[in-house]
Amino acid sequence: METTTIHVMRHGEVDNPDGILYGRLPGYALTERGHQMAQRVADYFTAQGADITYVVASPLLRAQLTAAPTAAAYDLTIATDPRLIEASNVFEGLPVNSDRSVLLRPSAWKYYRNPMEPSWGEPYADIASRMKAALSAALRHARGHEALVVSHQNPITTLTRFAQRQPLAHSPMSRHCALASLTSFTFDGATLVDISYVEPAADLVAQAKDMTPGDSQAQLRR
Repeated sequence: METTTIHVMRHGEVDNPDGILYGRLPGYALTERGHQMAQRVADYFTAQGADITYVVASPLLRAQLTAAPTAAAYDLTIATDPRLIEASNVFEGLPVNSDRSVLLRPSAWKYYRNPMEPSWGEPYADIASRMKAALSAALRHARGHEALVVSHQNPITTLTRFAQRQPLAHSPMSRHCALASLTSFTFDGATLVDISYVEPAADLVAQAKDMTPGDSQAQLRR
């Protein structure tokens, strides 16, 4: 059987000084440090001799910018897959991380009725389904080689939990998916045989301010 590795990368640090939950909102480019993170991953691949033959990203700007250095390093065009987009969230557009009291307002309480779904956003099952389909598409494109897939923290975490046969519902604080991290899925033919995780830009992440919770060294934007 032939071996294929699909590296699923979270985008780099986003320029978001107001702490907005940007979700699927247009715009929101990378900070200078975010661009450095993206380049660090491209350098990591070339140093490792990675056989990248396909690069695909979420349609959101921060993902496209993150994919660009690796695509340039391998002289590839960035493909776009809408299934890799961030999860939808009813609190999108609000300054959630600069003012946590937004989440405590009585008008928000109705969205907490079922955290296992979750009731405040796109169901985990739907996220897992579209991410699985996007991973399968990347596997077809890069069969026998390697691919870079750029997405977002919640979708990557949900995909990983699905692949590891863990419950999809989880606490955002438990997400093991740092900025510019790589969660790599290795296949023998069409069979998943390994999942690994690395942070090529760990030192930059430690200096970053992140929008979303997780277990990385990035600080939450307050």
